[in-house]
Amino acid sequence: MSRSTSPDSPMLFEDAPLVPTFELELIARRAGHWPVAGADEAGRGPLAGPVVAAAVILDPEHIPNGLNDSKQLSATRREQLFAEILATATVSIASSSAARIDTTDIRKASLDAMRRAICGLAMPASYVLTDGLDVPAGLACPGKAVVKGDARSFSIAAASIVAKVTRDRMMARAGVVFPAYGFAAHAGYGTAQHRAGIEQHGPCPLHRMSFRPLRKEAV
Repeated sequence: MSRSTSPDSPMLFEDAPLVPTFELELIARRAGHWPVAGADEAGRGPLAGPVVAAAVILDPEHIPNGLNDSKQLSATRREQLFAEILATATVSIASSSAARIDTTDIRKASLDAMRRAICGLAMPASYVLTDGLDVPAGLACPGKAVVKGDARSFSIAAASIVAKVTRDRMMARAGVVFPAYGFAAHAGYGTAQHRAGIEQHGPCPLHRMSFRPLRKEAV
């Protein structure tokens, strides 16, 4: 017996790529909230370096073309959009160090960096859209967590680009100070090159000692 699928079945769209828009921001605006900020972080997974968060309030009249999840963009395109975002939007950046990550945990450190980025906006946000499952506590405005938000919202996508480019630049500079690990090449992620550097030289002050396989060395 054959099985048919109706033309409007959700099954047909399960693998369709998400495309960010400005719709979530406009929904908040119609509800009386303006301006709306998007917030995201970069660097939850690496073995070294800070987690960096950004908050962005876009100008609806000057939204850069091509905003998307930073992971879907080339490094060159991220750098181009980074410059455009800083030239046209209100931006704030904050970070939590490896030491802070180790004394709390990566989730708390990420949310705290996001909170500080949002609170640091020169133009206070009336509403915040955050990427993921959580809205940071301690904000002066309401917010909404958006799963895969950097692929759904222009503002969150812009924040993801700012956070990613900022963190990559920080890790490139860290590679000059600590050349044994190749930070400029992998931004602190657990690549073979990075792990070999740790094996040969041990950890440096930028390493997250609460992360495996480094955790055993903190005992």
